[in-house]
Amino acid sequence: MKPSPFLTIAIILLALNGYGQITPQPSSTQTITQQFGLGTITLTYSRPNVKGRKIFGYVEPYDKVWRTGANSATTIRFSDDVSIEGHHVPAGEYGLFSVPGEKEWTIILSNKPKQWGAYSYSPADDFLRFTVQPVKLPRPVETFTLAFENMFPTNGELHLLWENTFLAIHLTCDIDAKVMARIDSAMQTDKKPYYDAVIYYWNNNKDMNKALEWANQMEKIPGMPPMVAKLWTARVLLKKGDKASAIATAQEGVKAANEMKSDEYVRLNQEVITEAGK
Repeated sequence: MKPSPFLTIAIILLALNGYGQITPQPSSTQTITQQFGLGTITLTYSRPNVKGRKIFGYVEPYDKVWRTGANSATTIRFSDDVSIEGHHVPAGEYGLFSVPGEKEWTIILSNKPKQWGAYSYSPADDFLRFTVQPVKLPRPVETFTLAFENMFPTNGELHLLWENTFLAIHLTCDIDAKVMARIDSAMQTDKKPYYDAVIYYWNNNKDMNKALEWANQMEKIPGMPPMVAKLWTARVLLKKGDKASAIATAQEGVKAANEMKSDEYVRLNQEVITEAGK
């Protein structure tokens, strides 16, 4: 059977790659490793430039599968399970393809991540498809950009920007059960993670009585500055509603911070005093 012209092109380009790079790539490659939850997301893609061209609807036609970059198809690897726009995605590596549209884009995760372009793309390899709405940028972006933004421990966004188009893809992960189990297990050891546990409980509105017990133990941690221990004890007390104790503890934190000449922890402890005084 005669090979398709697209397959022939892909084979030629892959073969030429074997000769090594002697000139700069017109579309530079970028790899981003982003911490997320208890794991990481690794994204690798090539970054074409606009170079005065009309991109979407012309260079990259509407309603055609795009490699979401240049050269090899974009890949995304999750070390842990995540959810993308509400869809569960198991840990693993995927090809990140897309179908640009004037009013709606389709984002595709393919079970076949290692491809040159989209020449051998097949819907049979799709793991997931979902749609997102494009937004027109107030000013053009010359170099195609994928970036992780608004990243928090359990949610964040993958942004796509090029020419006048912006997309936001929402990511979430559920790590609470794992973290709580790790804290419970570590608290049975000699090296109890009081500092990390207090911060997690405080940030996630867990049992503040337990958090206070641990905060009171923080000053016993070797090398723990009193200004830090006082800050977190004061923060927990404030969240428990004990404003008077929070103020008194934070004042001790301010004193300790002044002794160590730490303007940052003077400010942080003072913020607790101000908030408790409202």
